[in-house]
Amino acid sequence: MVVPTLFGLEGIVARELRFLDCEDVQAENGRVLFSGDWEDVARTNLNLRSGERVQILLARFYARTFDELFEGVRRIPLEAYIGRKEAFPVKGWSLNSQLHSVPDCQKIIKKAAVERLKTHYHVSWFEETGSTVQIQFSILKDEVMILLDTSGAGLHKRGYRKNSNEAPIKETLAAGILSLARVRSDTVFCDPMCGSGTFLIEAALDALHIAPGLNRKFACEKWGAFPAAAMRQAREAALNNIRRDASFRAYGYDISEEAVALTQENAKKAGVAARIRVKQQDIRDFSLDALHSERATIVCNPPYGERLLEVKAAQELCAQMGKVLEKREGFHYFVITPDEQFEQVFGRRADKRRKLYNGMIKCQLYQYFK
Repeated sequence: MVVPTLFGLEGIVARELRFLDCEDVQAENGRVLFSGDWEDVARTNLNLRSGERVQILLARFYARTFDELFEGVRRIPLEAYIGRKEAFPVKGWSLNSQLHSVPDCQKIIKKAAVERLKTHYHVSWFEETGSTVQIQFSILKDEVMILLDTSGAGLHKRGYRKNSNEAPIKETLAAGILSLARVRSDTVFCDPMCGSGTFLIEAALDALHIAPGLNRKFACEKWGAFPAAAMRQAREAALNNIRRDASFRAYGYDISEEAVALTQENAKKAGVAARIRVKQQDIRDFSLDALHSERATIVCNPPYGERLLEVKAAQELCAQMGKVLEKREGFHYFVITPDEQFEQVFGRRADKRRKLYNGMIKCQLYQYFK
């Protein structure tokens, strides 16, 4: 199996897989590999918080010619996964390889798949009117990986965020940051610039041990080869794992009334609204005392602009944030931003920094926990 990841989250995803008792877990750049069966496909799709999707690795081989690509694909026992009427489209990418034309690679892989399945099903053509079994490929430095996508929509699509503000943070990235922040079942959590509520909701889901995939379906559930019992059992186990006795509570603030309403709506869809209190408030009026706790974890993704005036306004906001997020024992802060001058603007050096990507934007996670 292969779980693609956002750059910087490979170790976190590997840890999640080991926690799910997956075997042979191995982190590589941008992905994590592991060994598993259909039960593991179901469990990982339901429970992974920081992984992008779950793929079945069918083959890994080198190909420098179209003939080598064709033969490599034709050797794969695709009939074990693709039914006679199921659709099997092909998509993928190639980088630094002899076979650099993606459309040509798609055609060759499709042709090889058809030839393999024609031999098995004894038909001359495929109507492809059934469910979709998506074939994916990657070619990096002439090494080919042929995969099946079991997830469908990316795993960041939890089902609770149909609407969002202008610059939402991806759910999988938020979950990875919360893992670094060590959110627990008894954490008092806060996002003073909550936007559409992603950090608040992901923190609540994690603290309450609610599987992030409980409110959605996955592509593999429609496959003829996939045993329905595997997902049914995984869902039952996930429901039994929920920590309803957790003392976790979260506070969210935003200057925008619309953002506050959006957070409340999304939290309700995610089933965690009872754990989250949201209020319209400027960061200048924020106070740690409002959290009514001697310790708390505060995580945020402050706005940042691309034009000079927007950047200046964003830095002024971070300077104000540095004043209200004062250094106090028991209070830990995690801020993700692309602003390389953040520490200077915030007013103190981070205890630790970690490079992450928010979409295509290179960021740093500034961590204050001492």
